Amino acid sequence: MAKWEDYVLTKISFNQEGRQIEAAFVYDDYENHIDNGELRTRDWLVAETQKGKTFCGATRSADGWYRLGPFNYEGAFKWDFKLPQALTRRKTFLSYYHHDDQAFRESFQKITTDLITSISVENNDIDSDNSDEYIKQLIQKDYICDITVLIVLVGPKTKCRKHVDWEISGALDHKVGDRYAGLIGILLPTHPDYGKGTYNSDNLPERLAANANSGYAQIYDWTTDRIKIQNWIEAAYGRRSEDKKIINRSIPQMQNNSCV
Repeated sequence: MAKWEDYVLTKISFNQEGRQIEAAFVYDDYENHIDNGELRTRDWLVAETQKGKTFCGATRSADGWYRLGPFNYEGAFKWDFKLPQALTRRKTFLSYYHHDDQAFRESFQKITTDLITSISVENNDIDSDNSDEYIKQLIQKDYICDITVLIVLVGPKTKCRKHVDWEISGALDHKVGDRYAGLIGILLPTHPDYGKGTYNSDNLPERLAANANSGYAQIYDWTTDRIKIQNWIEAAYGRRSEDKKIINRSIPQMQNNSCV
């Protein structure tokens, strides 16, 4: 791609009043790619613009980065686009049905590459059909011992998969890490309840449905909107402490896959 500007902004944070930029996540533009992203302060942004350096915003899709528009400084910064906040990247585990939904997992990971630290179990990473042993290996191999949010990508057959149930169970076990993980379900476009604005609990993994019904988990429709995704993750992160008493851990662990 042609060089956009000297620098590319992908995330911005503001002061408590929301009126002044405090910091931004900034990448160098190397013409055919952007690289070396760093969190930069407002003072740095001002100093670079006063040197004549140019900026633009960018957003991420599964296909790569897209330019959003100029970011100018004329005594005050001016732009006409929205970006996610410049926040800590949450360590997030993606649980999904590998056979059917691998493409959605790959797209989600690309969209959120600078928003989260993404972790998931690949096929054959853990060879166990025993729930306790599987969760033990999740812990020992550092998959879930310090995650802060678990996201379930929910397709039509995700509810049938025992490994998805075990991953949710491990994330909601206080003995794993220092606290419970936040929990989110994202209905994929292939799911029967996608786009309806509501969901049927019978179409969700039982453990996810139980915690959605208790209010601990939230269910959303698939989106490529990075701001929405970040907001969902931050809300789930906050519920770890605020709503931990409503976590439902009463569901027996699945012993077998219930569909093919």
